[in-house]
Amino acid sequence: MTVRRVNVVILVLLAIAFLIILHRNLLNLNDFLKQENSDTVPGMVLPFETDLLSGHKVIRTGDEIPVLITAPEERLGAAVTAMNSIYSNSKANVVFNIVTLNESVVHLRTWLSKTDLKHKIIIFDPKILAGKISNDPQKVEAVKPLTFARFYMPVFLPDAEKAIYLDDDVIVQGDIRELFDTSLKFGHAAAFSEDCDSSSSKGMVRGAGNQNSYIGFLDFKKEAIKKLGMRANTCSFNPGVFVANLTEWKQQNITSQLEFWMEHNAKEDLYSKTLADSITTPPMLIVFYKHHSNIDPMWHVRHLGATGAGNRYSAQFVKAAKLLHWNGHYKPWGRTSSFSDIWDKWYIPDPTGKFHTIRRHAEEK
Repeated sequence: MTVRRVNVVILVLLAIAFLIILHRNLLNLNDFLKQENSDTVPGMVLPFETDLLSGHKVIRTGDEIPVLITAPEERLGAAVTAMNSIYSNSKANVVFNIVTLNESVVHLRTWLSKTDLKHKIIIFDPKILAGKISNDPQKVEAVKPLTFARFYMPVFLPDAEKAIYLDDDVIVQGDIRELFDTSLKFGHAAAFSEDCDSSSSKGMVRGAGNQNSYIGFLDFKKEAIKKLGMRANTCSFNPGVFVANLTEWKQQNITSQLEFWMEHNAKEDLYSKTLADSITTPPMLIVFYKHHSNIDPMWHVRHLGATGAGNRYSAQFVKAAKLLHWNGHYKPWGRTSSFSDIWDKWYIPDPTGKFHTIRRHAEEK
């Protein structure tokens, strides 16, 4: 073959490659415009952050494990710390799908640029919650929009068949693949850790509302709740950690069901009067009533943010736990928290200096 023919072949191949790239970019632009013009989509996914992965020292292969986590501005440090603990304790091909608000994107990107975390950033649109939360000014102020992101998992992860949702106040000490491999029963869209028979049950917060059963979250005096025929003493579950079968989720229209009960509550106030701030739990308890699988209790050791957690769990037990959850008032980045030294181990300082742990800041002063 002559040199001239070789050059022609090379030019043709380059032209084909250019057309393929152009086609893909046009498709991405089309998807972006659809998201921008839609009134029903709860958010948009930003382009995949591949440029941040060039310095990877560990090659992660195998099927992707999608993990959805939220990152509100005031808790970006929590989300980054949780993700770092997952990444550091597993060789799995984990992709973090981080849901945040538009004003936090730049800050989050800057922070993540200092890590090797494989991630996508999803911008949540609070407008999707219109008519689904109370109009009471006092209640509206307390509502954190991102807490409802878990309801829209199939929208944010359209190509995933299975995924993990995690609250940001967790630390993972086990291999996340083990949690992902949790077996869900036929027809079940999610697997949770129940409050009555979990490893954390000994440390349940006993008080008004009996927060380990359905009566602690729902007002069983309301007619709409009575008609469901649910037993008030049914063991509740904590939706801060769960594995979702997104194929079943979509087939059963779980998101629509959750939205229905959100709207119903906004009109009739169906949640328990003793409910603290777990406003995402009641609709999930209704929708998944006796229709969910269970995860290994050691994959959701919780209540570390409750009063007296340090006396409730031994250091050996906490060390053996696969996942620790500081649900409750006291957070490990706050002033007072049990086992905060474990959280500190995975904390990555904010390069912008905006986020800092209150404990460390107080010590520096």
